[in-house]
Amino acid sequence: MRIFITGGAGFIGSHLCEELYYKIPNSKLLILDKITYAANKKFISHILKDKKRVEFIKADLIDSKKYQNKIKNFDIAINVAAESHVDRSFNNSILFTKTNTLGAHIFFQTCLNSKIKKIIHVSTDEVYGEKTKGSFKEIDNLNPTNPYSASKAAAEIIINSYKFHFKSNILIIRGNNIYGKRQFPEKLIPSCIYNLLNKKHIKIHGNGKNIRCYLSVNDFTNAIYLLIKKNKIGIYNIGNNKYFKNLEIAKLICKKLGSNPKKSIKFINDRPFNDKRYSINISKIKRLGWKPKKNLVNDIETIVEWYKKNHKVFKNKLTNF
Repeated sequence: MRIFITGGAGFIGSHLCEELYYKIPNSKLLILDKITYAANKKFISHILKDKKRVEFIKADLIDSKKYQNKIKNFDIAINVAAESHVDRSFNNSILFTKTNTLGAHIFFQTCLNSKIKKIIHVSTDEVYGEKTKGSFKEIDNLNPTNPYSASKAAAEIIINSYKFHFKSNILIIRGNNIYGKRQFPEKLIPSCIYNLLNKKHIKIHGNGKNIRCYLSVNDFTNAIYLLIKKNKIGIYNIGNNKYFKNLEIAKLICKKLGSNPKKSIKFINDRPFNDKRYSINISKIKRLGWKPKKNLVNDIETIVEWYKKNHKVFKNKLTNF
């Protein structure tokens, strides 16, 4: 099986490359990454040593000339590449549209031109917008509320239209907030850890009562592997039903690092619009035998230990998070 993965040196992408490399032993991986501030080739250095099975291209997703000839007749192409930090999307929305919408569109079209058998697009649960009660199903309408989620929703609309006139095998995956090792310290969990390790305040938007679900990156990549194994198409929510307020996350990390929450947490101005709660229904993928196995409360100690050993990896790329 020949698999093309974009964003493969990033947080989720690097874990997905590992998942497919080890779970599909006869596979050949072509990994593309632009190596932005959030990516690091070292994350996949151990599999890059296998020159027979793994090839890496440093390139922008938009520059299809760099990869179009290499992916002809591949079995699967997976688009993980994205700008994903909501805060940054408010100040630099054009970049998000360029990467997440135009970049994804070029990726889709290049895959079709190269006659790739199956296209997988990694999206986000944020395309649904906020859900104060209940959970969104895959058939529900999209209602993004920030430039990041809007750019991801636009990409979905474009790729979804391809199934009508190109009759393509397309799989769209909408995931929860993903947590784990290697995540750049701009997202809540790693930023809390990084700031405490570097004797800085944890910064919490508004009153910290916004609610999110958190899914382990290992559970997420395992779900993608299962969908590939079962050759599924369409749209699948992949998530968890464990809810946390942002403030609860900050306090949990303070406890693990022995910090006083009252002294360590600083409340800052809220985002222009901050969704109160995200929630997705995962019944569809659970019917395939998948369910989340990891638990954030149990995993947080391992994640903290990883950042203690590796937080300097991000030092030169951080400005003011």
